[in-house]
Amino acid sequence: MMKEIIYRPIGVIHTPFRKPKGTPIQPEGGKNIEGTVQVFPEFAEGLADVEGFSHIILIYHFHLSKMFSLKSKPFMDTQEHGVFAMRGPSRPNPIAVSIVRLVSIKENILQIKDVDIVDGTPLLDIKPYVPEFDIRDVQKVGWLEGKVHKLRISRDDGRFAT
Repeated sequence: MMKEIIYRPIGVIHTPFRKPKGTPIQPEGGKNIEGTVQVFPEFAEGLADVEGFSHIILIYHFHLSKMFSLKSKPFMDTQEHGVFAMRGPSRPNPIAVSIVRLVSIKENILQIKDVDIVDGTPLLDIKPYVPEFDIRDVQKVGWLEGKVHKLRISRDDGRFAT
């Protein structure tokens, strides 16, 4: 067995969503919703040149997720699916990613839009979003086929929170 992996937050994400219930379930569902990312001062130097990107990938910890289950019902379906076929917070390692619009940076504070994250969420990393690196020609979307139209109206109903 591998050794335990320990990460420390590099910042905290601030949003209008005080609890999981009611939070959009993907950035597209949080279109134009604003938030901020506070990068801790000791990591602020790492923000050099980030302002040149219109979008960034936030990697964060689902800190309010309760115990994980290897199968559960996702927000946009009534059938159970395996945890690795879903993007929900109830996972063995509650890690999440969101691609958000970068509006501006002032010192160690990033203004962002298209937010689907609960306020106070620990930030683990930031990466630039580059379409040539990140967009793929996708032929299948699994069980989400015919359900992605629900994205803009789907919200967290609290089922995965503590």
